[in-house]
Amino acid sequence: MRLLFLGDVVGRSGRTIVSERLPGLIADWKLDFVAANGENAAGGFGITEAIYQELCDAGTDVITLGNHAWDQREALVFIERAPKLIRPLNYPAGTPGKGSTIAQARNGARVCVINLMGRIFMDALDDPFAAVERELTACPLKHGCDAIVVDMHAETTSEKQSMAHMLDGRVSLVVGTHTHAPTSDERVLTGGTAFISDVGMCGNYDSVIGMAKEEPMRRFITKLPAARFEAATGPATLSGLAVEIDEATGLAQRVAPVRLGGVLSEARPGFWD
Repeated sequence: MRLLFLGDVVGRSGRTIVSERLPGLIADWKLDFVAANGENAAGGFGITEAIYQELCDAGTDVITLGNHAWDQREALVFIERAPKLIRPLNYPAGTPGKGSTIAQARNGARVCVINLMGRIFMDALDDPFAAVERELTACPLKHGCDAIVVDMHAETTSEKQSMAHMLDGRVSLVVGTHTHAPTSDERVLTGGTAFISDVGMCGNYDSVIGMAKEEPMRRFITKLPAARFEAATGPATLSGLAVEIDEATGLAQRVAPVRLGGVLSEARPGFWD
């Protein structure tokens, strides 16, 4: 099974490159499943129902969220009627929406996507390690589903790496999101789980983590806010992770970074060309 995970979609630039490039990638690479983090899709802060539909129309099968999940207040309502949208599993009981979903891939496989949020330098939520343990007990790989993708939305690499090692051999992919800067540690762990500490973002990298440079720089230099953050406009890079999954085991066989467009060096999965 061929799976593509797209990093945090940031603002209009990020949405544009996903809409322009993803349909062609699905056709050219014969992708079976596409997931993306959409928590920054609305001007860098949250997601709206119209943007949710835009990402779905481009070919995204599941959209995950994170610490900006509720920045657009309408998300608290429309998430209940958005089957492809999930928020972190470890939000407290009673939070709208759900933290995992099972979606059907183009090859007929059942893909479970789980969204988690870290707790180091982040909002204090429930324990993500305990939360995912309960979820995997209820829906283990190759019993309740054919593949499992975990989006670990977290600040620190240590927390993401710890989650990946705990889940090694039990899920297909643990992908780190949130920091918007792609790391180069993509690999298949010893137990067969694909992992990367951070997949990066779909957005304009001539920026400060996707925001127009001037205001973040001013705040670092003067310690005074002068304006609100605005998502950077201009050419974006589509950043993601390509994973080839063994349909017999549900574990990863090969993994490669994807970087297309914008200012970063291009990267493609050579095993799909």
